[in-house]
Amino acid sequence: MTEITLLLRAAGAGDSHAGDQVVSLLYDELHRLARSRLQHAGELTLLDATSLVHESYLHLQRAGELDFANRRHFLAYAAKVMRNIVIDIARAAQSGRRGGAALHVTLNTEVGDSVAVPEDELLRVHEALDELAGVDARLAQVVEMRYFGGLSEAEIADCLGVTARTVQRDWQKARLFLAMALKA
Repeated sequence: MTEITLLLRAAGAGDSHAGDQVVSLLYDELHRLARSRLQHAGELTLLDATSLVHESYLHLQRAGELDFANRRHFLAYAAKVMRNIVIDIARAAQSGRRGGAALHVTLNTEVGDSVAVPEDELLRVHEALDELAGVDARLAQVVEMRYFGGLSEAEIADCLGVTARTVQRDWQKARLFLAMALKA
């Protein structure tokens, strides 16, 4: 059992010092996740990667005692928290205005990594992802971890306990579902 897994278990049992140590040890990975998340968000937020990591940490602290099985599970949860923070900022930016031309959303991470997504598209993707979660929760997890978290297929497979090929198939199914949902 790794040091991080032991610390995560201690944090789950209520040891706040262990939780602080986990964040300290995984800070570089959390920072990478934040950079990936903000790259997709574009100019919609004044947060930088460091601020997003710190805001996520505060959210984790407020959530109380969380139980994580391992490092991957913790990072997947952190990616989801970061996604929610950016979505909340996008919603706040959208609350003052309505309408606008609908733009095509590319769900290919290879192309999307270099292109910023406007906040209205980000909200549409979020709503479509919630709809996908209602149909198949694992497909939604794959999208969150890959598109929003920047994890590789191998990392996602390890986290979900499936093969990399299953993750590839899930990614294809999820992209098709989301493309149909975003056309409507």
